Amino acid sequence: MGRTLTEKILARAAGKDAVAPGEIVTATVDLAMFHDSSGPRRVAPRLKELGARVWDPSKVVVVSDHYVPAVDPESAAILKLTRDWVREQGIGAFYDMQGICHVMLAEGGHLRPGLFCVGGDSHSTMAGAYGCYMAGFGATEMTGVMVTGDIWTRVPATIRVDWNGAFADGVVAKDVMLHLCRTLGMDNAFKAIEYGGDTVRAMSMSERGVLTNMAAELGAESAIIEPDDKTLAAIRAAGVAIDDEEALRWRSDPDATYEAVHRFNAADLVPQVARPHSPENSGPVAEANSARIDQAYIGACVGAKLTDLQMAARVLKGRKVAKDVRLLIAPSSRATTEAAAKDGTLAILTEAGAIVMPSGCGACAGMGAGVLAAGEVCISSTNRNFKGRMGHKDAEVYLGSPYTVAASAIEGRIADPRSYLQ
Repeated sequence: MGRTLTEKILARAAGKDAVAPGEIVTATVDLAMFHDSSGPRRVAPRLKELGARVWDPSKVVVVSDHYVPAVDPESAAILKLTRDWVREQGIGAFYDMQGICHVMLAEGGHLRPGLFCVGGDSHSTMAGAYGCYMAGFGATEMTGVMVTGDIWTRVPATIRVDWNGAFADGVVAKDVMLHLCRTLGMDNAFKAIEYGGDTVRAMSMSERGVLTNMAAELGAESAIIEPDDKTLAAIRAAGVAIDDEEALRWRSDPDATYEAVHRFNAADLVPQVARPHSPENSGPVAEANSARIDQAYIGACVGAKLTDLQMAARVLKGRKVAKDVRLLIAPSSRATTEAAAKDGTLAILTEAGAIVMPSGCGACAGMGAGVLAAGEVCISSTNRNFKGRMGHKDAEVYLGSPYTVAASAIEGRIADPRSYLQ
C-alpha cells in the first residue's frame, strides 16, 4: 500500500518501516524551535528542577520575536532570561530581534525535506512548505524534547488539497486559506494537510508558506508540500548545500491513501475577507466592503514577507492612505526590511503614509505597538482574528491579503483590491 509523505517522514523518525494513521509512535526530533514567549521562560525552570540540560544544542533554534523590542521592564526581563539561557545551554542558532521565528527557520537554512521538527508555537506548521514535517507542541512536551530528543505523537491521517489553474490578478495564497477555513472548517484535529496541484507548484516559497502556516487555522496537526526545484533553490539561497536526489525522494506515493481529497479551481476564487471573530467567518470581499476601518495592519509571519510588502506597494503606489486610517507595517524579518528598502518598496509604502515598525509578532499576538482599543476596527494580513487577539476584546478584526489590506487603507473601508491593479 502506498504511503503519504507525512507517513514516510514519521516512519523514518520512529525507526519503523511504515506507520499508519492513528498509530502512536515515539519519534526522534531533528530540529526543535522556541521563541521568547514559549521557550526559555517556561522550559528553563523545569530543566533546572530536573537537573537536566538540552540534549543536543546543535538541534535547537531560539528566536526572540514576541517581546521585541521590549516595551516595559517585564518584557526586558523575559528577553534577558532568553539571552542568558541560550548562552548557558550553548545554543548557537539564536536569532535575537532578527525576525519572526517561522520566517527565520527558512532564512537561516534550518529546513529541508524529510526532517521531523517540533516547535513551541502553533504556526510551526509553516515549515512544511519545505517538505518537512513540523508541528506545534506545548511547554510540557517541549521540555521532554529538550531532555530526551524524542517525543510521542499520533500519526495523523492526511487530507489532500489540490488547487489547479491560474489565479486572477489580486488573488493570492491568503485568499486560498480564508476560503479553505470556510469550506473545510477549523476542526481538523490530528490531520495533516498535503497541498498539491499546478497552482501550488507555480507559487513562490513565501506563498506556499501561507498555505502551510494557516493549516493551524484549519485545526490541523501539520501541513506539507512536496519538495521541487523551487524548494531546493530556496535552501541553497539560505547558504545550505543539498543533495537533489535525496531531497526530491520525499514525496507521496501515487497510490497513497488519503482520508479525503478536495479539488479546487483557482480561476474561480476572488479576494476573500474573514469577518470578526474567526477565520472561518470568511467570504468574498464584496460581502464585507462596507465596513469602516480605523487601522490597516500588514504584519506577522504569514502577511509581511517581502512578497507581501510588494503586493501592498502595487496598490499604494502613487496613492495615499485615507486621512482617518493608520496603516502599520511590521516586516517579518530584518532581511525583509533591508530587501524592501533596496528595491524601493519601503519608499512607496511610506510615501503613501504607512508607518514602518520593527520586525516581530507585535500586534498579531496582541503585544507591543499596534494593538486596538475598544470599538476600533482593523483589517489585517495576519492569520487570526479571534476576539481580543489584537488588543481589546471589544475591537473588531477583519482578515485579508496584503492587496486587500492596502486597498482598504486607501478607501477607509474594506475594499476590493482588483480595481487598483488594472
